[in-house]
Amino acid sequence: MASSQLDQVMRTKIDTACTTAEEFTKLYYESVDKKRHQMARLYMDNGILVWNGNGSSGKERIEKFFQELPRSEHTVSTLDAQPIVDESVSTQPTFLVQVSGTARFQDNPTKPFQQTFMITAEGDKWRIVSDCFRLQDGIF
Repeated sequence: MASSQLDQVMRTKIDTACTTAEEFTKLYYESVDKKRHQMARLYMDNGILVWNGNGSSGKERIEKFFQELPRSEHTVSTLDAQPIVDESVSTQPTFLVQVSGTARFQDNPTKPFQQTFMITAEGDKWRIVSDCFRLQDGIF
């Protein structure tokens, strides 16, 4: 394949990753803030969550974890996505999604957060393979 064709293929993959990430994160934060009883449907059966250093695995445990968190409201400020190269994940479309914004839990002050997802296609749905969330509490 010529260089310009490879560039076009990569551009298409990046555009698809960004569009998918926008749609997926809208659904994700809507679910976290308003429909926590449906969180399991967003994760692979063996999905992993690391939330401020606390780990959970398996979609049922992850859903239980979210249901025990205080009420929340997330606002996304930035979003970026990139495709994972085919050699790493076979032919299954997989994207790395990075999100930053602010989160408010219950009556606590609003804080900035950073979150990274790895999502993959499972049939016609996108599922989270790995999810790492961190509130930004200040300078380390």
